Amino acid sequence: MINELLGIALYVAILFGIGFLSFRREQTASYILIGGRSLNYWLTAMAAHASDMSSWLFMGFPAVIFMGGVFNVWFAVGLCLFMFLNWLIVAPRVRMQTEEYNSLTFSSFYESHFHDTSGLIRIFTAVISLIFYTIYISAGMVGLGLLMNFLFEINYHLSISVGVLVVIPYLFIGGYTTLAWIDLFQGIFLLLVIVLIPLMVFPKVGGWAGIQAAAQAKDISLSLIPNARPETLWKIFFAICGWGIGYFGQPHIITKFMGIRKVSHIKKSMAVGMTWQVIALGSATLVGLIGIAYFSQGLNDSELVFVNMVEGLFHPIIIAFILCAVLGATISTMDSQILVLASSLTEDFYKRIFHKDATSKELLWITRLFILLVTALAFVIAFFKISTIYSLVFFAWSGLGSAFGPLLIFCLYSKKANKYGAWGGIIVGGAVALLWPLINRRLPLDIPTLIPGFLLSSFAILIFSYFTRHKNLSR
Repeated sequence: MINELLGIALYVAILFGIGFLSFRREQTASYILIGGRSLNYWLTAMAAHASDMSSWLFMGFPAVIFMGGVFNVWFAVGLCLFMFLNWLIVAPRVRMQTEEYNSLTFSSFYESHFHDTSGLIRIFTAVISLIFYTIYISAGMVGLGLLMNFLFEINYHLSISVGVLVVIPYLFIGGYTTLAWIDLFQGIFLLLVIVLIPLMVFPKVGGWAGIQAAAQAKDISLSLIPNARPETLWKIFFAICGWGIGYFGQPHIITKFMGIRKVSHIKKSMAVGMTWQVIALGSATLVGLIGIAYFSQGLNDSELVFVNMVEGLFHPIIIAFILCAVLGATISTMDSQILVLASSLTEDFYKRIFHKDATSKELLWITRLFILLVTALAFVIAFFKISTIYSLVFFAWSGLGSAFGPLLIFCLYSKKANKYGAWGGIIVGGAVALLWPLINRRLPLDIPTLIPGFLLSSFAILIFSYFTRHKNLSR
């Protein structure tokens, strides 16, 4: 255990060092929330992509490849396609329009764009964020719990407690810029790790021939398109869109676009970020495929395929340090999500409803209080481990994408939407995401939540806006 502790301690010390070095830059609300719109294209790219993947990259996604074969690569195809579209059609306009409105958060942008003086957009946004981000953050805690349990053989519940103590300090020693520098380090580190491990193990399983033999023995398909039946083609479509369109509604990713120094830097940032994502998801796919042969007898927990693969390769100190890539991916995402949610609750609930004239210092302390409260709620969900990391992330991702994605597209590209449509879109998208898993069980074909959620939210925006078109339309 001493060796593992040394490896973890070294990694955490590096992160704390980065945090303290960037602490002096966090001065105003703009710096805390979006880095004062001063980040270069490297920082923006790594912040957007490292905060996106979380432990899902190392644990959730390899598990679905390990259990379901190559067909599940379509999920990764969808993620790459829609993240590319996010950079191409969302990032430039978000950067320009949020600066025009002097908006620092998702909700303040919506409020300014639709001239909503009632505060309802902020309240609806905060409620949806609280529900789905709490689930999302709990998924990260589950990942931390499994990792700590594996490394130190301590109780899962104690493991997530230790994990929380590792995550929280970075949010108290800095803000957006601190997290961006941490994301840069962790993004580079975890990419090296996710590429290195499958390359080392690939020859040990007999190459592609060994994977094919093991997959055939386990009756796992290695075909990207098993057949041309309509049902299979629908499944491919659902796999591509069922995750991908959610990118348009993820505040912890979209806010990274708001922080870049110049709009002209977005193309360079996109090139860096998309290269990182393609390599990372391709390597994670290899981890799952190699795991089919490497663990010929199977695993008790398929989400530990990467973690177990690393175990037999290195000295315990090196193992712990490498597995810190999982820790790093989780920390990047959790910290970004906690900061976005705590900021929303502070600005949209506390300041808007209870204390409109609150000082910056007071709001800073309220934000820190919400950080603790949000973390506590997520801890309770993770404590009972109600589902897998993959399922928790998918549920939360779908909720945020359904509620916020269509509205963001309308904000950026349409003049037909108004504040009433915005209210309807957020409520309908969030409600569909909550209820669809129950409805989907009764359907003959598994339709991912984001498909009906995104469509119905879009229809709600159009319908509500149309029937209230004579009332205080947006510009």
